[in-house]
Amino acid sequence: MSQPWLIASLLLVAAALLYFGNRIYRVYGARLRDEREQARSMAELHLATIEALALAIDAKDQTAPDHIRRVQTYASGVARALAMSEDEIKGVRTAALLHDIGKLAVPEHILSKPGRLTPKEFARMRVHPVIGAEILKAVPFPYPVASFVRSHHERWDGAGYPDGLRGESIPLGARVLAVADYFDAVASPRPYHTACPRTTAIAALEAEAGGALDPSLVALFLSILPTLDEPGALSNEAAPAVAAGNRVVPSLGLATGQTSSAPSVFENISRATQEMRALHDIAQTLGTRLTVDDTMALLTSKLNRLVPGSCWVLYLYDDVADELQGRFATGLGAEAVARMSIPAGSGPSGWTARHRTALVNARAAADFEAAAVPMPEPPVQSALSYPLVDGDALIGVLTIYHVEAHPFADVHLQVLDQVSPQAASVLQNAIAFERLRDVSLTDGLTDLPNMRSLTASLEPRLLAASDGRQSNALLMIDVDDFKSVNDRYGHHVGDLALQTVAGLIRAHVREADLCARYGGDEFVVALSGCDRIEAERRSRDLQAAVAAAVVDDGAPDTAALRVAISVGVAVFPDDGTTVRGLMTAADQRMYNDKAARRATRQVGALALAASSR
Repeated sequence: MSQPWLIASLLLVAAALLYFGNRIYRVYGARLRDEREQARSMAELHLATIEALALAIDAKDQTAPDHIRRVQTYASGVARALAMSEDEIKGVRTAALLHDIGKLAVPEHILSKPGRLTPKEFARMRVHPVIGAEILKAVPFPYPVASFVRSHHERWDGAGYPDGLRGESIPLGARVLAVADYFDAVASPRPYHTACPRTTAIAALEAEAGGALDPSLVALFLSILPTLDEPGALSNEAAPAVAAGNRVVPSLGLATGQTSSAPSVFENISRATQEMRALHDIAQTLGTRLTVDDTMALLTSKLNRLVPGSCWVLYLYDDVADELQGRFATGLGAEAVARMSIPAGSGPSGWTARHRTALVNARAAADFEAAAVPMPEPPVQSALSYPLVDGDALIGVLTIYHVEAHPFADVHLQVLDQVSPQAASVLQNAIAFERLRDVSLTDGLTDLPNMRSLTASLEPRLLAASDGRQSNALLMIDVDDFKSVNDRYGHHVGDLALQTVAGLIRAHVREADLCARYGGDEFVVALSGCDRIEAERRSRDLQAAVAAAVVDDGAPDTAALRVAISVGVAVFPDDGTTVRGLMTAADQRMYNDKAARRATRQVGALALAASSR
């Protein structure tokens, strides 16, 4: 009896051991699965956290929007084409996403510098792969990431950084990343270069095969590039969107803003960064512009990145006429818009001038109706008009027209709020400078350009004719016996004689020609596209017109006063190829003409005296 019980006891113990062993195994297996799941969840959490940081850096960097997403798409495509393991592909994708995270350690003025970096600045830039790798080493990714990030600026020929690795000693994932990063850097706009056409970017990539880049990977990348460029290949692609605000405007046929969906956090970061840089650039450079046109060209080039617009116009306020005069325009219909005159109080621009209050999403047609000017094609629908005030003085109105309805938002108005005080002050100074310049370049008596203006204008005219396709002629003009006019009738009559001659010269030249007072009783005329025969004919016509004119100041003794002029002609390039040479030749011929005319008068006087005897 004891033996069966013994066997039964042993079986019972064995069953118990098997049961508890199985339970322990299941518990241990479940714990391992939990630990693996926890590790995977933690890795995904780390990745999600750093991914958000990487997207924020990309939004703030703004060297090229969506750069990291495109690099990720390109690099992942190459990794799959190489049949890399799933973990390695994940490592490449993650490294592509995070490859520029080390730029956190690079000063922003270096990242956004438009020109070539100095050696010291480049040394600061070179640290970003090392910093990025150090950051990522602390993250327990279950696949390689840090090594790919550290080596993505190594070169196939060994001339890269930070470790000077060469050829296949560079991790494969880093070589893949280098090809993708290089191609997108060439094909995208950066502070230091404009975006290259696709064919140029491909040629640049091929040129670096065997130099900076693994030649086999370059060939592979180019073979699959068409599939990587297909719509939808760029993951997580998003178009910037800006929320429109509401703003109350008066009842003048003006529309109010409408609210759209809110922008993402990354779009807010991107916009804030763009705004900061644009305002900084404006603050640094706006005061360096001396003229109204230069000031507005700079202002619009910076602001059009932040404020949408089909046409930008500066209207200057004329307090005498109480109206706005178009002074500068760029964009749709700019040539016609720049000549518009709008009464103060009329249309959105005139209303803004009268009330010194901005209007947002106003009816643009009201401005064109007030100016009696046809709308451009396609027609503009909305206007943002902003008053430019310096102290208590209204300088004018900046109006931005748009072909779409309700494109402007409060965020755009806030940009103009930041810029307008400095812009108004600079424009006031530019207007004063232009007035002073006009006075310094204009003869006060005849209102013709003076010698300073003549000297500045003649050289470009000669250069324009130096291609041999046209001739330019120069006329030197002198009033005959002008001293006797002053001596006999007084300087006020002499001044009137000079004004009369200046008016006749201006009336006998084309708009493209230049006439100036050279000094005293001498004038210069530059005739564009005029050969010698035509120039001599026009000089005779001018002499005849002056001889027929009467210089009359209302006094009885000047009722029949006439003056005459002597003219010398010089033609470029036959008579000279420099301003000095042409003026010397024309001056000599003018004195020859004066001498011949004097001799003719003397002969005539002798003949008259002889006939009277």
